Amino acid sequence: MVLSAKHKDELNCAIADYLKSSGYIEAYNHFVQEADVPSEKANDKKFSGLLEKKWTSVLRLQKKVMDLESKVTETVKEYEGGPTKRERSADNWIPRPPERYCLTGHRMPISRVIFHPVYNVMVSASEDGSIKVWDYESGDFERTLKGHTDAVNDIAFESTGKTLASCSSDLTIRLWDFVGFECIKTMHGHDHTVSSVRFVPTGDFLVSASRDKSIKVWEVSTGYCTKTLVGHREWVRVAAVSPDGKLIASGSNDHTIRIWEIATKECKVELREHDHVVECVAWAPDGCTAHINEAIQAENPRAGKSDGPFLVSGSRDKTIKVYDVSTGSCIISLIGHDNWVRQAIFHPSGKMIVSCADDKTLRVWDFKNRRCTKTIAAHEHFVTCLDFHKSAPYVITGSVDQLCKVWECR
Repeated sequence: MVLSAKHKDELNCAIADYLKSSGYIEAYNHFVQEADVPSEKANDKKFSGLLEKKWTSVLRLQKKVMDLESKVTETVKEYEGGPTKRERSADNWIPRPPERYCLTGHRMPISRVIFHPVYNVMVSASEDGSIKVWDYESGDFERTLKGHTDAVNDIAFESTGKTLASCSSDLTIRLWDFVGFECIKTMHGHDHTVSSVRFVPTGDFLVSASRDKSIKVWEVSTGYCTKTLVGHREWVRVAAVSPDGKLIASGSNDHTIRIWEIATKECKVELREHDHVVECVAWAPDGCTAHINEAIQAENPRAGKSDGPFLVSGSRDKTIKVYDVSTGSCIISLIGHDNWVRQAIFHPSGKMIVSCADDKTLRVWDFKNRRCTKTIAAHEHFVTCLDFHKSAPYVITGSVDQLCKVWECR
């Protein structure tokens, strides 16, 4: 590379300054004489420390280039080693970076993202009090649902997707007609922030959890509270209904998970495996039983088979745990996140667990071998929520950075 006359002069002056400031006076005198550096330039303060600054800048750039080269190598390996479109199996779909779409519009952290059970849309809820609808295949914004007067903490669809439920720090639960996009019912009854809402599989009842330490069951047609379950000693963060609609699993700030029988309002099991707030719980899908039994027997070949039901939880103690609810025992512990685990769900195939956390990552876990198989730096801030589409190759995430991201799977 040929330097211009100006750059040569600057380099010579910088070298002269370095030699003089480092005490190499004899070398300095010889260099100034041989390079014909004028004394006024050699003593110019603008060249003071210039050589060192340039050198450290080069080192930083070299490191950046090396980091980028390693990322490119990893991406190429992933692309070449990944399954082709023809080989893709829904059982093995996992999210791959980079994100397909980055959706902007919320003005405060995202609290929940969910897929519609029928249409190619997703819905996001935010602490800004709004609910937004997006087309996840095109990345287009469709509409905003407004009505809550405080943070929207959770949203859920009933199985047909015609009704959306939302709950808020404004102490209410709202039901939305997802055809006309209007609020059709507002339910009052909790005495503090409502943090979780879920439909029972039949769609005729709704379950909510609140900071008032209670769980309530609501009749959708009338909006009346039909049952109140009390037992947790602190804020109930989440309540999830089992696939058969008979049980509720709840997680709380009191570090426990409780399993409730809806019909009798009785707490059947209390699970005390976590050392911090339980942020999330999710029931295993029906297809998960065989895979979980394989995982149990991989660690203990003498263990008998169980029909479950099974449950996964995530906590501020940075761990993910899987339970056999029939025995009340923790059967799998997954360690790897570096901060609070905000959501953990089973892969639709039942073969893996997908989680997100305040360490800003999205992770995929092979629970049979108790290891993390994929880590994605998903957001620039805490990742608060995720959802995995039941039949299409998409995962969505939401974050404190106010963004929703759509990830394609392969």
